[in-house]
Amino acid sequence: MSERRGCAALRFHRSSQRYRARRDGQAHLRMRICEIAAVRVRYGYPRIHVLLQREGWRVNRKRVYRLYRLEGLSLRRKRPRRHVTAARRLERDAAVRPNQHWSMDFVSDALFDGRRIRALTLVDNYTREALAIIVDGGIRGEHVVRAVEAIATQRGAPELIRVDNGPEFVSKVLDRWAYERGVTLDFSRPGKPTDNGFIESFNGRLRDECLDTHWFLSLEDARTKIEAWRRDYNASRPHSALGQLTPLEFAAQAARNGP
Repeated sequence: MSERRGCAALRFHRSSQRYRARRDGQAHLRMRICEIAAVRVRYGYPRIHVLLQREGWRVNRKRVYRLYRLEGLSLRRKRPRRHVTAARRLERDAAVRPNQHWSMDFVSDALFDGRRIRALTLVDNYTREALAIIVDGGIRGEHVVRAVEAIATQRGAPELIRVDNGPEFVSKVLDRWAYERGVTLDFSRPGKPTDNGFIESFNGRLRDECLDTHWFLSLEDARTKIEAWRRDYNASRPHSALGQLTPLEFAAQAARNGP
């Protein structure tokens, strides 16, 4: 039945049938979604939904997704899907408590004038806390030892640290420090970055959300901005693997529950 005949049968005016409300009842919510996306430019709608709930918004995930798409905020992911038939490696023992296993690796970037900088990243594999990000023009084995010793002095040395086969990690100074501290250095197999998946994932977030979104005017500027991002990552960024808790919230929960 056509609209004309249907309205005539119901004695309902066609102008009322075609009326569309002009008032946008979601204006404040849309504005807040845009504000979060502007500050946290690599957050997708699931993580924005978690932040909205923490702020007290009573809104479901589907509505956030719809408004997120209407505002044109969808992220384009360039990573190819993994092949289902790819062979899985044998799993190593997972950490079952905080400060049991750490991971560390390097990330490279550049200042605005092209000068290269390196960042040593350290992560607690259980709580996903970013323990430190050391930024410098060049980092040798001695710098790595000073960094891990500073963290170990504050929270105790781990049982194991997962690293790749870079020259800074196979150095004698780090090997001696690990021996004296009773720490096992778990080296990744050559060409197998998935052996150290926690730090690879963290480095991807660091590059995506910090390094690729900032200009670094100097080494000190890079240190300040990267340290600010690290603190925000630990205290404010919901982590899907932690039940949408932040790393600090998860660490506090683990401390309350005990071993």
